[in-house]
Amino acid sequence: MKKYQSINIIVVLLFVSIFTAQAQEERNQGIIWSYLHGWEYGIKAGFNIGGTSPLPLPKEIRKIDSYAPGVAISIEGNATKWFDPKWGMTVGVRLENKNMTTEATVKNYGMKIINTNGGELQGLWTGGVKTKVKNSYLTIPVVANYKISKRWKLSAGPYISYLIEGGFSGHVYDGHLRTPDQTGSRVVFSGESIATYDFSENLRKFQWGLQLGGEWRAFKHLNVYADLTWGLNDIFKKDFDTISFAMYPIYLNVGFGYAF
Repeated sequence: MKKYQSINIIVVLLFVSIFTAQAQEERNQGIIWSYLHGWEYGIKAGFNIGGTSPLPLPKEIRKIDSYAPGVAISIEGNATKWFDPKWGMTVGVRLENKNMTTEATVKNYGMKIINTNGGELQGLWTGGVKTKVKNSYLTIPVVANYKISKRWKLSAGPYISYLIEGGFSGHVYDGHLRTPDQTGSRVVFSGESIATYDFSENLRKFQWGLQLGGEWRAFKHLNVYADLTWGLNDIFKKDFDTISFAMYPIYLNVGFGYAF
């Protein structure tokens, strides 16, 4: 009985070895075919550093008191078609976070706050504002590539993003709110007194913009990259008018990539 069990185990291991070798051979042949026909596949992982800001800074924002980038990870898979030794095009799918925390001193800044008693007040805020932005996107970049040399290449093109999860919130402090406008009644917050706000529900689902980057191939398969993404439409919905100016996400994505 033990002899037959040993034979069965050997037969199973032999079939597994043959199947694995065949699958590996087919995979290698697929990669070679793609390479010979100008296709290249890769993955990228990095961090986004930047912020969401109006451009230029409006008169309502008198001073940026502090800025802190959040932990913003980016993971991408892509495919590149090379048309000749210099030019190619890449299409990718990227999961990414775009986070930041800022504090600013503002004057007559459009605001809708939640008071300590749970009621809402809307008007013009003068004083301190702390804002936390924490957004997660599914992004599809479509960029043209140009090889400067065997190790260096540049890329540029548009991208479109879908907001998976969004957060734009914070609180106001050390100041006052005029409601409903500059001539309205004045509500003061001082000392430890603050009022919170949350505009997360007003974030736009679709974003689009431009991406410009560079890549250096350190080894045969490993590369280092940096991509600047610049949003070209307001992060807020069209009918949102509490904040009177548009805000754009501008981030630098830096990390490593692997080319198959």
